[in-house]
Amino acid sequence: MQRLRYYSEAFIYSFPLQLLFNNIRRNHVLILCWIILFAMITGQFGQYLGIPYLFLDPEYLNEISFMSFFIVGNVLAGFTVAFHITCYIMDGHRFSFVGTLSRPFTKFALNNSIIPLVFIITYLYYVLSFQLNNQYTTRLELFWNMAGLVSGFALTTFVFFIYFWLTNKDIFRYVVCRIDEKLKESVQVTRASAMRKLDVARKRQVRVDNYLDYNLRIRKVDDTGFYDKSTIIQVFDQNHLNLVIIQVFIIAVVLVLGIFKDNPAFQIPAAATAVIFLTIFVMLSGAFTYWFGGWASTAGILVFIVINYLAGQDFFSKRYEAFGLDYTRPAVSYNNEYVRELHEPTQLARDRQSTLTMLENWRKKFPVGEPPKMVFLCTSGGGKRAALWTLTALQIADSISQGELFEKSIMISGASGGLIGASFFRELKLRQKQGEGINPYAIRHRSSLSSDNLNPLIYSLLVNDVFTGFNRFEYAGNTYRRDRSYTFEEQLNVITERLMDKPISSYYQPEHDALIPLLVLSPTIINDGRKLFIASHRVTYLNSVIDAYPDYALWKIAGVDFLSLFRDHGAGNLRFLSALRMSATFPYITPNTTLPTNPSIQIMDAGISDNFGISDAVRFLYAFKDWISENTSGVVVVSIRDSPKLGEIAERTSQSILDALTQPISTVYNNFENFQDISNDTYLGFAKTWFTKPIDRIDLQYQIESYAPVLSKMDSLRQNNARASLSWRLTAREKEGIVDNIYTPANVRELERLKNLLD
Repeated sequence: MQRLRYYSEAFIYSFPLQLLFNNIRRNHVLILCWIILFAMITGQFGQYLGIPYLFLDPEYLNEISFMSFFIVGNVLAGFTVAFHITCYIMDGHRFSFVGTLSRPFTKFALNNSIIPLVFIITYLYYVLSFQLNNQYTTRLELFWNMAGLVSGFALTTFVFFIYFWLTNKDIFRYVVCRIDEKLKESVQVTRASAMRKLDVARKRQVRVDNYLDYNLRIRKVDDTGFYDKSTIIQVFDQNHLNLVIIQVFIIAVVLVLGIFKDNPAFQIPAAATAVIFLTIFVMLSGAFTYWFGGWASTAGILVFIVINYLAGQDFFSKRYEAFGLDYTRPAVSYNNEYVRELHEPTQLARDRQSTLTMLENWRKKFPVGEPPKMVFLCTSGGGKRAALWTLTALQIADSISQGELFEKSIMISGASGGLIGASFFRELKLRQKQGEGINPYAIRHRSSLSSDNLNPLIYSLLVNDVFTGFNRFEYAGNTYRRDRSYTFEEQLNVITERLMDKPISSYYQPEHDALIPLLVLSPTIINDGRKLFIASHRVTYLNSVIDAYPDYALWKIAGVDFLSLFRDHGAGNLRFLSALRMSATFPYITPNTTLPTNPSIQIMDAGISDNFGISDAVRFLYAFKDWISENTSGVVVVSIRDSPKLGEIAERTSQSILDALTQPISTVYNNFENFQDISNDTYLGFAKTWFTKPIDRIDLQYQIESYAPVLSKMDSLRQNNARASLSWRLTAREKEGIVDNIYTPANVRELERLKNLLD
């Protein structure tokens, strides 16, 4: 019994376990950072957005390789070292016996490695599981990926170990060199911090009976009463210099990356960027604790209040611009009166007449006396997932109809990723018609569009928006910053094979001649909730419903025509990629665009007002209902959506207190698309009352529920969320699942219906 008690006490009062207890008890910020990392790799955080896959499937130079995992291993080792340094500075003085050991920091770090060791083991397990189950990785590729992660972590750890081995002083070197004189020469804040630590070292020591040595053998803790406590504290404080050196090194690395950020070789994996963020955060928390001691939390709150106040005063504001617009000209007055003036009945009539010419050209493509069906293509938002799904659906649908789908399409509307996929296919069709050797149905276009562009965005968020952002470029005679918006557009340019880097005005003639459908982007003005209609033609007539009440003063214009609003700012020069970016402004990833108005308006994702584009199609139909009724045999609305319209109704389960508190908000968020579906069905229902010809609807839906047998083959992470993530990054399995979804029984039936309607 006595022996059992001895071993249990030896275990409980071992240095590794006491350090773990101390971190849980005192170092909540550090523990939070580890929790975030654990949550990201296990899929408990950001799974819907695809964040775990940035760690489980890191990409570098468009490849998942030894080097991509090697870089992630490097930064994880740096984060681990930052964790050890911060713990050593904040709590080393609570274990004064460490100061009497040779190479005190390295032995402290060795005993402080329970959390990092558990994390690395967990990370390796999830990477191994994910790569086997989701990426179709060969055994050799898997071996090299794992070797890259382990060797990257080991190499960086070894480099830091050598550095600390050479610089870390033990107590005997301090006694010989009389370092205590340096303490007297330091600043007062450092002296005060040292005195506080000395008081802890004398009065509030943590009991430790044994520790692990370099050879992983258990050593008994010797009595430290022989040594002067103030000298021991100097041993600990020496490592503050190491913290500063490593902080400066990391910031220097980030600045260098920022300078060369346009070089793909410097664009490290997004997972590595996220870890660098956490590393800086850990080091700042350590610095706060060192300088302010028990006032660290209070100081942190005060700093946050000051920064928040300055941000409210636009001290840190950064304007993200629409490339092509002239921001040097006086801002446009944006108010209800001017918006109404832009959409007066006479202006609506002029713009409607201009588009009627386009409609006449569309009608000339078909035999006289045989009125064709008119097709409206409506595609939903949803990041990369929606872009790939839309491109796939259009390729297959247009192919089986022998090109009739696009020939009979008059308008494309929608949001976010869906419009990116539709725009890309439209461009491919245009190039084919213009005689270029392009096959719009080629599989390689899907591969291009589905390649990663989240990694450079996250990378740019750190090295550009936070630290630099001083590089500039010229477009349409104006100069702009190479900020995160620029990075997004450049990546969008790459994945669309550099075919759409042109102003919106370049599409005017092909649309006017009915070579391609009119494309209307409708991002949301977050200042007042209106839509901003962006097209190569003036489309004020999308507000034609106001003709019914021309004198009603309180009628609110639903959308503002971009070309009319910014006619004096070179609206036609707007880069088409900028228009797509504004329509796909995903929160926290793609920044809101600020336009040159007074007051300035900001633009956000089109999906806020209508994620499916059906309301804009109905508006167009209403504006030209008489002409369309006379010149067509009816309308077909093709809805390409990346979510099932009639999904399973979730059962109400028991709620925690937190769930009950957040339910009002979560209910609205979870039913956002349902609200829009109901509204859009109402739009189409009303349209059938005033449009005299048939209105048919085709729904091509990406719904993973149709692939139940596949789920059994997936690992637990994928089973929790079988649908592709809402992100600008897709895994190999997600890409395959999206493409294969076009062949589900429901979609095959809809494709057959569409073919019959177009014949």
